[in-house]
Amino acid sequence: MQHDAIILGAGGAGLFCAATAGQMGARVLVIDHNQEPGKKILISGGGRCNFTNIGAVPDRYLSENRHFARSALSRYTPADFVALVQRHGIAFHEKTLGQLFCDGSARQIVAMLMDECAAGSVDFAFGAAISDVTHADGSFAVTTSAGVHTAPNLVIATGGPAIPKLGATGFAYQLAKQFGLKIIPPRPALVPFTLPQTENLFRELAGVAAEVVAKAGKTAFREAALFTHKGLSGPAMLQVSSYWRHGEAIAVDFLPDAPADWLISAKRQRPKAGLKSVLGSALPERLATALADTLGLPGEMASHKDNALVAAMQHLKAWAFRPDGTEGFAKAEVTAGGIDTAGLSSRSMAANHIEGLFAIGEAVDVTGWLGGYNFQWAWASGHAAGQAIAERVHA
Repeated sequence: MQHDAIILGAGGAGLFCAATAGQMGARVLVIDHNQEPGKKILISGGGRCNFTNIGAVPDRYLSENRHFARSALSRYTPADFVALVQRHGIAFHEKTLGQLFCDGSARQIVAMLMDECAAGSVDFAFGAAISDVTHADGSFAVTTSAGVHTAPNLVIATGGPAIPKLGATGFAYQLAKQFGLKIIPPRPALVPFTLPQTENLFRELAGVAAEVVAKAGKTAFREAALFTHKGLSGPAMLQVSSYWRHGEAIAVDFLPDAPADWLISAKRQRPKAGLKSVLGSALPERLATALADTLGLPGEMASHKDNALVAAMQHLKAWAFRPDGTEGFAKAEVTAGGIDTAGLSSRSMAANHIEGLFAIGEAVDVTGWLGGYNFQWAWASGHAAGQAIAERVHA
């Protein structure tokens, strides 16, 4: 069968692009080397899929071109996807910070996307390994283990290398380079940090969590931080990891609600208490002990001068950690970097110099915050490309 478009990748972006184009009259084929669709969707949100965020606005996305995502995000919004979820009768709830999750299972989102594809008569080739992709005379030819498929439109929707155990690879970048698109160096994003041996004191806090403000460069997030056997994790750390560059320090405010004179006030209210006890009133006991031991102010609070307590407080509100790395693509939720947006149309996601070539989703240099933002980019970019493909087909 002759198709109007071939979409490489049956993740969120690929499926949504296929459903959009198919329902607008395009004949679409989706090819994926996995045996089933939406593998990353299925594990997301602890199996309940954090499918969007009601606060998904452009300034919450990273890209070399920070304005690139604006067009697609404005034309397919979180409210649009929520309306689709509601039409399919999927119950959901807001957890925190605008994050929307299924009440039931992430499988409901995959089933919904497949139903939408069925409504557009989309064809699928699962378990099909791609060995070659060529372009000649206005047509793309994709050679797979199941045969050769051709179409005038090709969509790169194979994501990035994050979570390789799910089959993630850098195939999108190889293909993009083949067709003359540049690549912003990919790196793990939304990923836990590793700490050097010199931070053994904090490695011993594995399992302890606290609400903090974590800052990398000029970007700060207030959420929970979690100490691990390897270093630092939790939402606050995952968020700043996308902005962090190797060699930089991360500043952590362990007492975000406390004023600068908090320890001086504590000395006056509890002069006989120790620093460990004072910190324990605001932080988990094991963390309070570790911080107090590092600050080195033994004895009663009354025995310390105000300027020493001011200095200690400054330390507590900007505690510097210098990670020696991250846990890499194996533990990263997404990939930052990717196909350079300078070579793409922000309206259609089409390559500027090869007619019929598109790139969407995580394969592209657009990375959202933690909490449903990356799924919203998948839906928005897939929708933009799907519409553009249908327009080309009917032109």
